[in-house]
Amino acid sequence: MKILKIQALNGPNIWSIKRKKLIQMRLDLEDLEEKPTNKIPGFRERIEALIPSMVEHRCSEGCKGGFFQRVDRGTWMGHVIEHIALEIQTLAGMDVGFGRTRETKTRGVYNVVFNYIEEKVGLYAAESAVRIAESLISGTEYDLQSDILKMKEIREDVRLGPSTGSIVDEAVARDIPWIRLGTNSLIQLGYGINQMRFQATITCKTSNIAVDIACDKEQTKRMLDAASIPVAKGSICVDEEDLEETIKKIGYPIVIKPLDGNHGKGASINVTNWEDALDGLSYAKKYSRRVIVERFITGFDFRVLVIDNKVIAAAQRVPAHVVGDGQHSIQWLIDETNKDPRRGYGHENVLTEITVDRDTEELLEKLNYTLDTVPAHGEIVFLKSTANLSTGGTSIDVTDKMHPENVFMSERISRVIGLDICGIDIMAENLTEPLKENGGVILEVNAAPGFRMHLAPAEGLPRNVASPVIDMLYPPGKPSRIPIIAITGTNGKTTTTRLIAHIVKNNGYRVGFTTSDGIYIQNHMMEKGDTTGPISAEYILKDPNVEFAVLETARGGILRSGLGFSRCDIGVITNIQEDHLGISDIHDLKDLSRVKSVVVESVKKDGWAVLNGEDENCLEIAKSLDCNVALFSMDENAPSITEHCRKGGVACVYENGFVTIKKGEWKFRVERATHIPLTMNGKAKFMIANVLAATLASYLNGFKTEDIKLSLTTFIPGAAQTPGRMNIFEFSKFKVMIDFAHNPNGYRGIEEFLSTVEATRKIGIISGVGDRRDEDIKECARIAARMFDHVVIRQEKHLRGRTEQEIINLIVEGLTEANTGITYEIVALEVEAIKHAILLAEEGTFITALSDVIDNAIDIVQNYLDMEIEQGTID
Repeated sequence: MKILKIQALNGPNIWSIKRKKLIQMRLDLEDLEEKPTNKIPGFRERIEALIPSMVEHRCSEGCKGGFFQRVDRGTWMGHVIEHIALEIQTLAGMDVGFGRTRETKTRGVYNVVFNYIEEKVGLYAAESAVRIAESLISGTEYDLQSDILKMKEIREDVRLGPSTGSIVDEAVARDIPWIRLGTNSLIQLGYGINQMRFQATITCKTSNIAVDIACDKEQTKRMLDAASIPVAKGSICVDEEDLEETIKKIGYPIVIKPLDGNHGKGASINVTNWEDALDGLSYAKKYSRRVIVERFITGFDFRVLVIDNKVIAAAQRVPAHVVGDGQHSIQWLIDETNKDPRRGYGHENVLTEITVDRDTEELLEKLNYTLDTVPAHGEIVFLKSTANLSTGGTSIDVTDKMHPENVFMSERISRVIGLDICGIDIMAENLTEPLKENGGVILEVNAAPGFRMHLAPAEGLPRNVASPVIDMLYPPGKPSRIPIIAITGTNGKTTTTRLIAHIVKNNGYRVGFTTSDGIYIQNHMMEKGDTTGPISAEYILKDPNVEFAVLETARGGILRSGLGFSRCDIGVITNIQEDHLGISDIHDLKDLSRVKSVVVESVKKDGWAVLNGEDENCLEIAKSLDCNVALFSMDENAPSITEHCRKGGVACVYENGFVTIKKGEWKFRVERATHIPLTMNGKAKFMIANVLAATLASYLNGFKTEDIKLSLTTFIPGAAQTPGRMNIFEFSKFKVMIDFAHNPNGYRGIEEFLSTVEATRKIGIISGVGDRRDEDIKECARIAARMFDHVVIRQEKHLRGRTEQEIINLIVEGLTEANTGITYEIVALEVEAIKHAILLAEEGTFITALSDVIDNAIDIVQNYLDMEIEQGTID
């Protein structure tokens, strides 16, 4: 077997709209294509012995053990690898279950698809599944546990922490989209101008000065003390002299901890003598230059969580410990405790495994214990000096036991410090009595408090503490999304996108849009290039200035990574024609339709799919959509339009020279096509179709027809506004038009337009694209032979696996098939080809350059035009 390609899909895709996280592996079975599982001796027994839990895979049989039944009858190795990849992720703690395996048009080559939770784990699982399958085929031993441990380690490196993850989960439950910004825990909720950001439990609403105060433990104590809130007596020390002076003031026992520490690192508690105090000072200074020394308060360790100035949860924290049984050593008891299924590696489970470190050894030393000591039956041996869950501690929910006075005090503390989310550490005998009565004190106020102890306490009621965070960031009535219109199709995508963006901008929105020539925000180009994929879409959705997104969405990005958004309000398909066929398993229009349909399948239920009413592939897509459907057509009497409107549907048609909206039997004329500059005085029929699509999408979004009309008449085509879309340069004696047409349908549109152009001679500059089918390259040449008197063939770029001569030969073959009398010449370089055509031009000549590198062609022609204006001639 050979892995040909592995890719991660992160958005709605051709395999599933709802399951956005999928691994797609292109796998060549090679000689195994002839060996299904029932022809491999012992395969069933070996796979069941290695991964017995796969008995739960029901597969298409729909029953327990269904997958093994398929193995018995004989199934292909791609299908087996799909199931292995799913199961090993599940065994590593990531429960997944969706998969598909489909043979491609190439015999023996399969697309193996399965879902994942963490992308890097999914990619690893793909390769691991192939290795496992190969060992099962050969009958060699395989260390499965090593792979499972590796996947756990990868997950811990890349996963969101429990606090961040809980907020994301709550956002997802409320249909709020999210984007991970980088590889850490910085998260964006919502899109564009409606976004909110947070990292761990620090939000965009968190006061920077409040965080500074909370991080300065001495400043926090002073402010709380001044507000009559009980705090532990103590001082800041930097050396032994300070330590001695502080101990004289407060006496023993004491607590020593780093001023800038967290998670209990560097802390020493219940210190009762000078020697231990010196050790504690030295230990704390490893983490902070300044050290806080406080009176040790006896009692229990509590954490109160306050969000948006309201107490949300309270927990008693218990340090990591074991309970003696009078028979086994402390080390044995630790190992046994770590077998608790609730404990896991890092943050993978509710509790964390207990590890032995310096803190553990010092606590045991104070008891004159070692790890080999056998504690008495029922004796509690504490293994950590702090009660952090990250060091193996546990928590007990006590939210409902808090005295109202303590609730009031905690909410007051959050306001005194100024934190929107804060964790208040309290040492007291209990929280059922006011602290001022039981002698309890506030130890610390924490910015970015962890949520895990509240989400899944070892005892008591779990608290959904993420919910009030979302309530704070998105109070009732505040939207999280911005309107999104996504445009796809074979031809006309970029022009339609730009026209819709123009209409949106004229309606008062700050619009961000992506096209095949760049990313734009309010018509300012942010990035140059073909930006029609998911990364570019996400670029727009991450920008806090953007109020409305208009996203050109091309085939390549959908196949490569899926969509860059979870859903859109309006999806547009301009047309589905022969292009890019024979690439990435897209062999015919049915395959291409499947890709394009992803855009309109992602439209929200009450949104709109805007489809070409004359395109049979678009009409076929419409049959399976769950959203509203509207059609556009150059023929108002097309059967699809007649039937659609008869049922009360909405359409946009070209009738009697007008761009017209139809609702049922009613008509609303928007503007005469000849008054819309983009249509070239009504001569460019394919441009009228683009106008229809843009008009319909804008109307369905809620824009008024009079505002749409104004935008249509003020959208002036040209190299700046619509680069490469029928850009006409007028010289004194001839004209040059540059267009991006690069497939047969695009060429036919140019042919129709040129039929309306009066010229003494029509010269065409054409080239081929190497990864297109022979037939497509030749068909473009045939059309060129019909619409030009003379053709200049140039071919220097986009060879894509072919030789320059091979493409030129196909072009010449197409030209001569259609017109044996056609004259042509070959000028390989684009610069020279355009220069040569211009030198050939006579009075009344119309030159058309059909270029796949628009910027170059526009710059070249513009330079010649500038020369003519400056010098009066062209050399």
